[in-house]
Amino acid sequence: MLEHVDLQNVLVLDIETVPQYADFGQVPETLKKLWAAKTQYQRKDETPDDFYERAGIWAEFGKIICISVGIFTPGHPGGLRVKSYAGHDEKLLLQEFCQLLKKQPKTMLLCAHNGKEFDFPYLCRRMLINGVTIPSHLEISGKKPWEVNHLDTMELWKFGDYKSYTSLSLLTEIFDIPTPKDDIDGSMVGHVYWNESDLPRICVYCQKDVIATAQLLRRFRAEELIADENITIV
Repeated sequence: MLEHVDLQNVLVLDIETVPQYADFGQVPETLKKLWAAKTQYQRKDETPDDFYERAGIWAEFGKIICISVGIFTPGHPGGLRVKSYAGHDEKLLLQEFCQLLKKQPKTMLLCAHNGKEFDFPYLCRRMLINGVTIPSHLEISGKKPWEVNHLDTMELWKFGDYKSYTSLSLLTEIFDIPTPKDDIDGSMVGHVYWNESDLPRICVYCQKDVIATAQLLRRFRAEELIADENITIV
């Protein structure tokens, strides 16, 4: 599987998102009403206030605080270089990420777990909201399906089965890959950011997701995992 893919032409990424405001009380009144309307079917018995801790999932009500990327390096065995763009200024980190993409070949494949449903569209939406031009690597408008250079490890695992969601945690467990969820998980990111002000901790978590996704690509190709000493955080 994926034997035709040159891993050195793959950029693995993951994003971490949080609600735009620390709590529901800080949300402007107009957005409060729109939040209630947007989530009326997801909330069930929860109030808009109680449900707001999940606002980071929606690009209209959340923001990106960290983008981590991984690029495979050549050699026998090869390695992985990982870098994060993080901060409180979302527009700035998006611009820095776009500068990285502009330096990559147009044929570079972007890879993320559930990327086609979450990471890629979320990035594009937040770029538009922040007035940042969407780089060609993320742009899908006007392209034929085979012209979109996006890989999604969750989609690859489905093998055409559209019924189920399979978490990265589950796949790392069954493929004997070190779990990226050994400290925090996605549901805790908003609390760690707004209540603990610990962005570095979130960056480490995001980097672990990138490494796990890169390792999963190796497993999909029936290859050995990248050794820890060959993984570089820059």
